[in-house]
Amino acid sequence: MSAPSASEPLRIALVAGETSGDLLGGLLLDGITARWPGVQTFGIGGPQMAKRGFAPWWPHEKLAVRGYVEVLRHYREIVGIRRALLARLLADPPDVFIGIDAPDFNLDLERALKAAGVKTVHFISPSIWAWRGERIDKIRAAVDHMLCVFPFEPALYAKAGVPATFVGHPLARMVAQPPDAQALAQRTADARQALGFGHGDTVVAVLPGSRASEVKYLAHRFFMVFQPNVSAIWSKPAIKIVVPMIPALTQAIQQAARDAGVFERVTWLQGQSHTALAACDVALIASGTATLEAALFQKPMVIAYNMHWLSWQIMRRQKYQPWVGLPNILCGAFVVPELLQNAATPAAMGQALAQLLDSPETIRGIQARFAALHAQLSQDTAQLATDAIDSVIHPKTSA
Repeated sequence: MSAPSASEPLRIALVAGETSGDLLGGLLLDGITARWPGVQTFGIGGPQMAKRGFAPWWPHEKLAVRGYVEVLRHYREIVGIRRALLARLLADPPDVFIGIDAPDFNLDLERALKAAGVKTVHFISPSIWAWRGERIDKIRAAVDHMLCVFPFEPALYAKAGVPATFVGHPLARMVAQPPDAQALAQRTADARQALGFGHGDTVVAVLPGSRASEVKYLAHRFFMVFQPNVSAIWSKPAIKIVVPMIPALTQAIQQAARDAGVFERVTWLQGQSHTALAACDVALIASGTATLEAALFQKPMVIAYNMHWLSWQIMRRQKYQPWVGLPNILCGAFVVPELLQNAATPAAMGQALAQLLDSPETIRGIQARFAALHAQLSQDTAQLATDAIDSVIHPKTSA
């Protein structure tokens, strides 16, 4: 395909497969629309992308499935969407396709588009440094340029002959970094006041995932942590539970709280995850992008995960590192505890939360590590990303 002429509006197709991808897509679109006024954007995305003028052909929730067994249950529908999307894009090719995360869906789509001459960019590298490193061959065949959110990733791609750029993590610019401990404490106090919590309350943010499959396996056990006869966390004074939710999962999450007998004790928020994280003393959180958000708010947390037993057996054999939580992976240490699969019991999670709350020195150490991480990830993502995208759309020809 030839580069678009200056008189024609740029047409960019994007696919984001879940809530975190929709958030990242929205932030990326801020840079795209600022750089290319009048750009047309379309594909698969959610409300954050739609706010920026994006036209969703399918809702992003259709792709929000994690785990081998869970994907199999939705396989025919997901494959059908990909085939229909591919046919539509080939019939009227965009100037560039940008896949946002969701590698199991996007890489196959990108490979077919690239083979047909459509330029392809992938935003957020699959975690080939953590597990399934063999995907580098598929990435090479599928992606013209990889946008990396972690600084060590471009060197890995350079070895494999894949152009890549570190663009920083957009969340690091979205979450302001307090200049000192006093400013951090003030941000916490302001958020607590906004939610109606008192100075002496112990606030625990509970985030049981952004996918239906995660909520199915995690929400009930997360809420059981707050049963007095189950968990040590109730030895803490004035426990307050705050839960930010996304609309599609509200009913399932609230039913899990009812089943655990704690529904009336919860402060329920629609969205406002950043307010909840800013306000909390500690978070109980499903492994995923939300753990990085909590780290950017410099919050101690307990990372937990549970999935179908067969999916777990497959995934544990393919991972290369001892950590699964992004904050721990990026720091190269167990900065915060992880409780996975059978270890993620309500009693164990409550004990881990209580131990964090009992150790101000540990909390100060966590905050220092997360402040350094925040500074490292904070780059002008919009500028760096659109520079890379422009290099794909308008490649420089050698003299």
